[in-house]
Amino acid sequence: MITVLFADDHEMVRIGVSAYLSAQSDIEVVAEANDGKEAVDLALAQRPDIILMDLVMEEMDGIEATKKIIHQWPEAKIIIVTSFLDDEKVYPALEAGATSYMLKTSKAGEIADAIRATYGGQSILEPEVTGKIMTKMRTPETADLHEQLTSREMEILLLMTEGKTNQEISEQLFIALKTVKVHVSNILGKLGVQDRTQAVIYAFKHNLAE
Repeated sequence: MITVLFADDHEMVRIGVSAYLSAQSDIEVVAEANDGKEAVDLALAQRPDIILMDLVMEEMDGIEATKKIIHQWPEAKIIIVTSFLDDEKVYPALEAGATSYMLKTSKAGEIADAIRATYGGQSILEPEVTGKIMTKMRTPETADLHEQLTSREMEILLLMTEGKTNQEISEQLFIALKTVKVHVSNILGKLGVQDRTQAVIYAFKHNLAE
């Protein structure tokens, strides 16, 4: 059972989405928060598998809440669910440590699928978000850190941009899961990023992925 914390300041949104998710056989909404501060407290107290985080809330917004949660619990998996696609929201949310980014215009079933995928280790980004990353963040830098990657590490990085999990990469490349994890760790270290999402962003930014 995938446990979920849902943080949103609109009660009817929480009620509707939570009811749908809890009706799924593999998902359970174990807590709800109506602002960022409450989301931080509940997340650190209950440690749910997935946190659905709205961005614009009173008391503390979703970006600040995400930062605080990740700072104290780096393994947390946070899915941003918002109506906003502007640069001032997308990039700070991902940089704060969010794993996935969904829009409130998504169908409930799509959010449920994103929960499952994120729980399984994937980063789910709305097509509009991916487009922003590809067009807005493709800027040259003096040092191309990816040049340090081995051919195998580059191959794995590109598979990560396709949303492949470690297990899927292991099966596709016919190498041990433990070996994939070592490669992923090396990739993050060489690129100077903290997680898979930031590694994928780096790949798009440097035109490494189609």
